[in-house]
Amino acid sequence: MFTHPYCLWSVRQEVGDPSTQGQAEAQDLQLSELHDSQNNSYKLPPAVRDLLPVWLLEDIRTTEAFHWEEEGRACAFSPSEALLYALVHDHQQYARHLLQRFSMHALAMPSASFRCCAHSATPHVAVAVRYNRKNILKMMMDTLKQSADEGEKKLLLSQRGCAHAEGGKTALHLACDLARPECVLLLLGHGACPYVTDRAGDTPLDCLLQQISQSDMDMRTKRVCLGYLVLFMPALRFRMRTELRENPALWSRLVGEQAFLWLSGQSPPSLFVQCMRNVTRSVSDEQLESLPDFLRPPDFRLHQS
Repeated sequence: MFTHPYCLWSVRQEVGDPSTQGQAEAQDLQLSELHDSQNNSYKLPPAVRDLLPVWLLEDIRTTEAFHWEEEGRACAFSPSEALLYALVHDHQQYARHLLQRFSMHALAMPSASFRCCAHSATPHVAVAVRYNRKNILKMMMDTLKQSADEGEKKLLLSQRGCAHAEGGKTALHLACDLARPECVLLLLGHGACPYVTDRAGDTPLDCLLQQISQSDMDMRTKRVCLGYLVLFMPALRFRMRTELRENPALWSRLVGEQAFLWLSGQSPPSLFVQCMRNVTRSVSDEQLESLPDFLRPPDFRLHQS
C-alpha cells in the first residue's frame, strides 16, 4: 500500500473530524462504499464529484495507489491532480484546501497520464477558464500572487497549450474564445500577456474579434471582454487589423465607430480608455476587481471620444 507523508490524522486535525460516533460511522460507511474490491483502489473522481468532505477526500487520496502510469507504475493522486478534479466538479472547499495546504505544488505539472503530450502546458488555469470556475480561478491567482515568482507566474499564465489538442492557445486565448469576461480580467490583472500568439498566429484579441464576427450571440459579453483587453494592450499588435481596415462598415457595426477607428489605427483611444489604462497600472489586483460599476460599463465606453 502506498503511504503518503501527509497522513490522515493531520488532515482531520486541519479540516475537522467527525464529532460524534454516529457521524464517524456514517463517514466510514461512505468511505467503504467507495472502495473497489476488484482492483483494491479508491475512486477519487466520483468522490470529488459527489462533493464529499475535504478530510474524507484527502483520506482517499493519500492512503492508496489510485491510478496507473503508462509504464505500469501505480501512483496516488498528487495535489495537482486532485485540484484538476476539484476544478472539473467545482468542489470549491477542496480546491481551497489544496491551494492553502500545498500552495504551488497544487499547481505543478501533473503526471503524464493527465496530459495530452510531453509538450502540454500546466493545465489548471486553462481548465478553470474552460469550466468557468471563477471562484477557484481567483483562489489560484491569489496563490500565484502570494507564492510564485515572476518566472512561475509567466509560465502558468502565458504558456501555450498543447499544439495538438489546444492549438497552442494560452488560457487568455481560451477566455476570449469562450467570452468569459471575469476570467479575462483575472488573467490580465495578474499578468497574463495579451500578445502571445497561438499556433495560427492569433493573439487573444484576434480570437475575440473572430468570435464577434461569427455570431451575434452574447455580443454584450464579448464587448466586455474587448473592453478589458484593450486596457492591457498599450500597443496594438494583432493579426486582424488588416481585415478591419478592409471591411470598415462591418466592423463599425460590430464594435462601434470609435472602437473601430482605434482598433484599425485611424484614431487614438478615447480619453476614458487612456485614463483607465493608468488606473490598471496604479491599483492593486484586488482594487481592480472591485472597481465601481460606473467605472466598468459593459463596453468600457469604447464608443465615446
